[in-house]
Amino acid sequence: MQKILITGGCGFIGSHLVEFFLKKKFKVIVLDKKGKRFSPNWLDNHKYKNLKIHLNNIVNKNTVQKLVKNSDFVIHLAALISIPHSYIKPFEHLKTNIIGTFNILEACKKYNKKCIITSSSETYGSGKIFPMSEKHPLNAQSPYAATKIGGDQLALSYNKSFDLKVKIIRPFNCFGPRQSTRAVIPTIITQMLNNKDVVKIGNSETFRDYTYVEDLCNAYWLLFKSDKGFGQIFNVGAKKTYKIKNIFHILKKKLGYKGHLKAENKRVRPKKSEVDKLHCDNRLFVRQFKWKHKNFEQSIFKTFEWYKKNTKIFKDIEYKI
Repeated sequence: MQKILITGGCGFIGSHLVEFFLKKKFKVIVLDKKGKRFSPNWLDNHKYKNLKIHLNNIVNKNTVQKLVKNSDFVIHLAALISIPHSYIKPFEHLKTNIIGTFNILEACKKYNKKCIITSSSETYGSGKIFPMSEKHPLNAQSPYAATKIGGDQLALSYNKSFDLKVKIIRPFNCFGPRQSTRAVIPTIITQMLNNKDVVKIGNSETFRDYTYVEDLCNAYWLLFKSDKGFGQIFNVGAKKTYKIKNIFHILKKKLGYKGHLKAENKRVRPKKSEVDKLHCDNRLFVRQFKWKHKNFEQSIFKTFEWYKKNTKIFKDIEYKI
């Protein structure tokens, strides 16, 4: 039975990916740091026969090397991902997102392991050419985005310098069950469910390209099982954009919600740091791996139903950086 190491496996995307691979009959090793700032740990060592969770930090070189050595393949998701938090604690983001990625790459090189590194569409900044292909210029508009660019470039350099078998997946905005209420879709849904008369968000005029978490897990799977794509970056997104305020209106109409939308200053990015539009050109990935994705509106209603059934988890969670 193959063993796969998934860093950041206790989080939103990571926990879905762990369960995905467990269902595929893999042994899964998870490396995640102690404590979650925005959500519970979604995995339980005792629930799954073939799961082993190690609570440690990705910047711990010795731990990373030991776990990589004992794995057959590595999927690296561990990262600090909050853009507002990166304004306040940029060095924390640098350590986790760059040094953490360096530790994974070094260990994979040392033990000759293949790996997938997780990037972010934020590396592109506000789009200049639409849809945005992998050749779109990189433009870090936040310390978070800068650290993701750094990690990506480091990974590509290891492929060129050491022939490391590494692929980079660049997801556009992922959503679905378990996502932190920091993210715009969960924050809209949970405020509606908590019977708020006003739904408070940041900039409602920006455009984003959304990917349902189950579709993203399948994208990782397609990359994992293929011998193609080493040394390449692959955009994963729906190739369709939604303005944030339109998502609110989709949910409002479907649910009969009577409240209204309001911008809250603490949720608004600095003007030069705001990414106005992200629109994925997914043609390279679709062509090479035959990836498909679900309908956005069906997926967002499915997400709503999950939050509705799990209101107690998020009931008392307020917006925080």
